[in-house]
Amino acid sequence: MRDRFVSTLMGLAAKDPNVHLITGDLGFGVLKPFWEKFPDQFTNAGIAEQNMTSFAAGMALAGKIVYTYSIGNFPTLRALEQIRNDCAYHEANVKIVCVGGGFVYGSLGMSHHATEDLAIMRALPNVTVMAPSDPAQAEWATEAIYSQPGTCYLRLGRGGEPELGVPTDQFQIGRAVTVADGAEIALLFTGAIGDEVLAAREQLAAHGIHPTVVSFPTVKPIDAETITELAGKYRAIVTIEEHSIVGGLGGAVAEILAEVAGARARLVRIGLDDRYSSIVGSQHYLRDVYGMSARAIVEKVLEVHRG
Repeated sequence: MRDRFVSTLMGLAAKDPNVHLITGDLGFGVLKPFWEKFPDQFTNAGIAEQNMTSFAAGMALAGKIVYTYSIGNFPTLRALEQIRNDCAYHEANVKIVCVGGGFVYGSLGMSHHATEDLAIMRALPNVTVMAPSDPAQAEWATEAIYSQPGTCYLRLGRGGEPELGVPTDQFQIGRAVTVADGAEIALLFTGAIGDEVLAAREQLAAHGIHPTVVSFPTVKPIDAETITELAGKYRAIVTIEEHSIVGGLGGAVAEILAEVAGARARLVRIGLDDRYSSIVGSQHYLRDVYGMSARAIVEKVLEVHRG
């Protein structure tokens, strides 16, 4: 996803000199092509994410479209007050990019585990929240937030995510995309955990279960229309995210379902329970430990199916 983000942003910068990228003193391997080609549209703010964010807001209010770039929680939680007061409140054209959502930097410990970011950013007024699931979605989302007025949050994986094969011509901010049609149960996911979801669907076929799979590259504004439609069509909705079950995709879906009148689907949320991840290890290891791997998804869906 990182490489696709950079190549897409370079295309935007070539067309629009107002596009500006600010890094918090990292990403040099992947960002080098950008700063070499567009040195006047690039700034290294140093390890000072709060300053980076306020600087970006000032540039945006002067007419620039500014992308800030850092890893994990650093461009979000560390700079939360500046995002709230300087960017979102003024509806400034600042596009906050996190590389390493979820457990990407799993071996570096909880300070680098971005597992509350979607909830926190979603709670801020005037902020669009995007979590693409593969390189194609990352490309689309990078272009989409360029055209989207105001402050946006783009949560990326690190790299190596497989293409899910979802046609990008279906994408628009605020709309979910159906990846596979099925029956009885709908699996809703956001972010780079789509590979686990699709692997789980393949394994469930051996049990005679063929769930519908729906990708939510936009977490805010959430696609309430699709959620409501699914709630009336399926007996269970399972949300899957590499994030806390509080306030992210599962929370957003729960908010919609709470206002759906009459009979509706049961909701089950898969993600990190309301806790900090105190274990270190690879991304896939931590997904399994905390119940988000394909194996864990299959177990949960079988439980839901039996119930």
